[in-house]
Parts: sequence; structure tokens; C-alpha cells
Amino acid sequence: MSKSAKSIVRRVAEIVITAAFVGFIVWSVAGRWSEVTGVIGDLSVPALALSGVAALAAIWCSFLSWRAILADFGSQVPVRGGMKIFFVGQLGKYLPGKVWPIVTQARLGKAYQVPGRSSAAAVLLTMAITLGTGLLLTAVTLPVLGGRALDQYWWVLLALPLAAVALWPPVLNRALGYAMKLARREPMPRPLTLGGIGRSVGWAVATWLCYGVHLWALLLDLGGSGGDLLLRSIGAFAGSWAIGFLLSVAPAGLGPREAALTVLLGATVSEPAALVAVVVSRLLMTVADLVWPAVAVLAERRRQRRAADTAEEPANHPDPAATAETSQTPASA
Repeated sequence: MSKSAKSIVRRVAEIVITAAFVGFIVWSVAGRWSEVTGVIGDLSVPALALSGVAALAAIWCSFLSWRAILADFGSQVPVRGGMKIFFVGQLGKYLPGKVWPIVTQARLGKAYQVPGRSSAAAVLLTMAITLGTGLLLTAVTLPVLGGRALDQYWWVLLALPLAAVALWPPVLNRALGYAMKLARREPMPRPLTLGGIGRSVGWAVATWLCYGVHLWALLLDLGGSGGDLLLRSIGAFAGSWAIGFLLSVAPAGLGPREAALTVLLGATVSEPAALVAVVVSRLLMTVADLVWPAVAVLAERRRQRRAADTAEEPANHPDPAATAETSQTPASA
């Protein structure tokens, strides 16, 4: 089979799988529509606001996790420039295939002298660290989630040791060196360090905590209770994201993530409440994914405008000494 034929088959498979999972969610909501509409009314503006702010904070922590990896490679990108590279690049995850964020960030990074290999490696490692920490939190909380969670998704725990070994700096550096040789590219600018990986992991854990608060705010309004509700929220969200990442070929994990989150919340809230939380969470996260790129672009434009104004200032305001000297020069006859 030719490459073009394989590409067409892969695209068709992505569309079919995405449509199947979206259809499942729509069917689930439609089947209990009367109950779902009653539950939606329980959501308050403060809960939606807190959930939205927590989603924004989670994406910001994810940005800092990526920036820690990029800095460890030796590319110290300013915050505003990094925001543009990361947040605009992340919009690529809504396109079919997982390569678009890598391509977009590599292209945007050139304006800040970030080597293409560093951009690509930073994206991949951020994904790996996010997945690894998500699996860790899933392993800790899966028994607490109860219900069908452990029975249906126990296999997620098998990926945890592999993720832990893969994130050890000596292993990472060796794998990156081999990949660069295989691609006939120059070696990475600097090897990864334990401190750099540790900072990235710390921000990744903070990302999951914020996402947990994002889900917890919704569940609390939808009838969730108990002292362990926040822990359940963190574990359910991290688990659903990891499952969506591992199983999905659809953009942004659409489909498997929602289906998994509904199952993982089965013992925490009623099914209609879980369905509402799943749908509202996806909507708020999509909004947050759009807000940060807009902020990044506006901040970068403002910086460029200020830089242009500063550059023009000497021309608009001549040197006073030169002006005085000119005024003292006798006029020509």
C-alpha cells in the first residue's frame, strides 16, 4: 500500500473512531435528557467561574512544565515569546494526528533562535511527563474511585513503570542521542539534567492538581460530596486524560477521554451528573485553550509596539545639546 493510501486509510479511521465516541456521548446524554437537563440547572455561576479559572491555571502550569524542559536544553525564551510558541502551538492538538503541535512550535520557535530539534524534543517530553505524572496519580487514586474504574482500566497501571524509567535523565539523553544519530541531525544542545526534569515534573503535578479543582468545582455543584471528592476529581481527570492519550487517534483525545471520565466518576456522582460534568468540562477546557493563545498574541503585539515606540523616540525627540548648538549658529546671509 502506498503512503498516500495509508494516509487516507488513517484519516478515515480517525474520523470513524471520533464519530463513534462522539456518538456514544451524544447517545448517552440524549438517552437521559430529562435527567440531564434537571442536573444542569444545579450548576451555579461561581462554580463555573472557579472551574474555568482552574482550567486556565492548569494550562499555565503545563506551559511552565514545557518551559523548564526547553530551558534545560539551553533555550532561555522570554515569557511572552514562550507563551506565543506554546499556546499557539497547542492549538495544533485539535487537528487530526499528534504531530501538529510539534511542527507549529518548531516553526514559531525559530523567531527566538530555538533549534528545531529542541522544540520537537521539548513538546514530546512535555507530553511524556504529563502522561507519566497522570499515570502516577491514576495509580494512587484508582482504588479510591471504586465502581467499574479499577475493573475496566486496571491496565493503565502497567504503563506506570515504563513511564517512570523513560523519564530518568540518563535514559532520556541516551534515547535522544540515538534519535539524533538516526535522523542524521546534530546532537542536542545540552543534555537534560535531573533538576530540569524535576522542575518540569513538579509543574506537571501542579497541572493535574488544577485540573482536579476544575472538575471538583463542577462535581460539588452537581451533588458530589465527601472529604475525598477533590482526590477523586484529580484521579478521575488524570486517568481519563491518560486513557484518552493512549487510546485516541482523535484530536485532543476527544471521545475516549469523555467515555473514561464518565466511568471513573461512576461511584462519585450519579450518571446524569457525570455526563453533565464531562460535557461542561470539555467546553470550559476548549474555551481555556482558546483564551491563552489570544492573550499570548496580544501580549506579543503589545511588546512589539512598545519596542517600535522606543526605537522611534530618539528621532521624535532630538538631543537638547544638538538643538542648542544649532540655535547658536548664525543664520546664512
